[in-house]
Amino acid sequence: MKWQSLISLLLLQILFAVAVQAQTVHLSVAASMTDVFRQLMTDFSANRQNIQFLPSFASSGSLAKQIDQGAPADIYLSANPRWMKYLLEKQMIAPASDTILAYNRLVFVGRKKSTVLTLAGLTGLERIALGSPQSVPAGQYARQAMEHAGIYETLEKDKKLVMAKDVRQALIYADRGEVDGAFVYKTDALLAKKARILFTVDENLHDRVAYPVALTTSGAENNSARAFYDYLKGAEARAVLSNYGFEPNN
Repeated sequence: MKWQSLISLLLLQILFAVAVQAQTVHLSVAASMTDVFRQLMTDFSANRQNIQFLPSFASSGSLAKQIDQGAPADIYLSANPRWMKYLLEKQMIAPASDTILAYNRLVFVGRKKSTVLTLAGLTGLERIALGSPQSVPAGQYARQAMEHAGIYETLEKDKKLVMAKDVRQALIYADRGEVDGAFVYKTDALLAKKARILFTVDENLHDRVAYPVALTTSGAENNSARAFYDYLKGAEARAVLSNYGFEPNN
């Protein structure tokens, strides 16, 4: 009887451990959605005390490569469809789960009073921050716009471009006055303490700023992750996204 009791207790402990693990949701989210996702996590878990979110906020490219290398992730949100496609091709995204969650706008911000109101005027500045185009979607959009304006090669040759690890770092550089200006998303610009929007980049000059979200193949097996994924596409989440300056994809 004693052995039976011990075995029963052990089985209960194992089942409890599995249940707790199933309530953990790993999120890999583009840095520009840090604040809104913290709000979404808080709102969602308000009546779901057993769910534990483990978020990772960074550049979309860095997160995608981390997932490819085995980092735990149940839900992936990118600031550019390119990196979602990267994981789809690696067969690491649950089939038919990728969808556009919201849209944003690209703007140029700076602290000092400036007459810079167009892309062409950037050649008169000395230091311009942007996320590294190799991994940061905001930097990729900025590079597209500058290439269309015919100024990217000149700015690069003159070493006026300051590469940041993600869009939030580019914003910090501009807010501290460490650069003359920076390319960031409109939603990030609203968080600046001293920098202000100098101009909004014409959307015709770059791909539309879209945020695809999806369940990973492992996330599709996590009921809590699926529940949060469904929540993100609902009316309550859309309202939160709007409050933070994003344009929900209805």
